Amino acid sequence: MNHEIIAIVPAAGVGSRMKSDRPKQYLNLLGHTVLEHTVEKLLSHPAITQVVVAVSDDDPYFPELSLASHERVIRVSGGKERADSVLSALNYVCQNLKNEWVLVHDAARPCVNLDDVSGLIDVATQHRVGAILASPVRDTMKRSDSEQQIQHTVDRVALWHALTPQMFRAQSLQRALHDALQQQVTITDEASAFEWLGYAPALVAGRADNIKITQPEDLALAEFYLRREKEEK
Repeated sequence: MNHEIIAIVPAAGVGSRMKSDRPKQYLNLLGHTVLEHTVEKLLSHPAITQVVVAVSDDDPYFPELSLASHERVIRVSGGKERADSVLSALNYVCQNLKNEWVLVHDAARPCVNLDDVSGLIDVATQHRVGAILASPVRDTMKRSDSEQQIQHTVDRVALWHALTPQMFRAQSLQRALHDALQQQVTITDEASAFEWLGYAPALVAGRADNIKITQPEDLALAEFYLRREKEEK
């Protein structure tokens, strides 16, 4: 690992599907918030030097965390959409830190495996565009009609679930996101900004337990995975 990498964590979302009194990144998970687990996991990787967290300006929860005063954590203003938050963090990185590589990771994915992160770094730094962690689709996939009836079965061969982290050169990703947002293109993840430009990032197979906490039941599953990880150490 000869690269010093900045991790970006967009954490300005409200997480309405969790039906809780606070955004999902601030829910309690084994005595700490989901965001704390995620950021500490990233900081434990030897190639990641700092984490830039993008949160809303009126966020009342982040200042209460020990992360707010962590010497390797930088807070920037988040935006309305994920892409806006990532671009805000990229603007800070490109102007102040000037690292070549950034790794973008969801705030609600605290179970990411460090070996997967290392594998992603290895592939991304040797690829002309960059790379993302992804998991091959295992289930039978159905496409529905407007009435939520099955229209047809989708061939799952070559289909992948996009995960995070996603890793790209900071300046290239900054330009791609800026231009896509200027053109009002829908950007669902960092790779889609490059796809819009006609580039093909690499796919790196990652563990399926790198779940994103989205629904209430995901919290219990994340707790199980984190407990298991602690027991294996």
